[in-house]
Amino acid sequence: MPKQIPISELVLREAISSRGGGVEIDLTRFGFKGQKMSAYQNYLGGGMLGKIAVNNTINAFDKPCTEKQQAKLDKIGLRLKKHFFVIQYGEFNQEQFDSNQKRPVSAY
Repeated sequence: MPKQIPISELVLREAISSRGGGVEIDLTRFGFKGQKMSAYQNYLGGGMLGKIAVNNTINAFDKPCTEKQQAKLDKIGLRLKKHFFVIQYGEFNQEQFDSNQKRPVSAY
């Protein structure tokens, strides 16, 4: 089994605070040359943050993508969400992550 590339080695930009933020990574080392993926979290109000969402430049611009490539992007996206969660909350907790992911992305 090949060693997983640490997400922290791929970070291009990162701005995360108690009111949300985002982290952007380069997807080149995953075989998507020149493409990027971001995880972000919005502030919902009342001290509550929305769920962590992801997007990428492949799907956002309707670039051709096979089912296998999409499955790979989805897997990377989940890893990036978990990476963001650890930065935002200090450590990974599956129960808290699952609870967070049931929230809306935005308040409007």
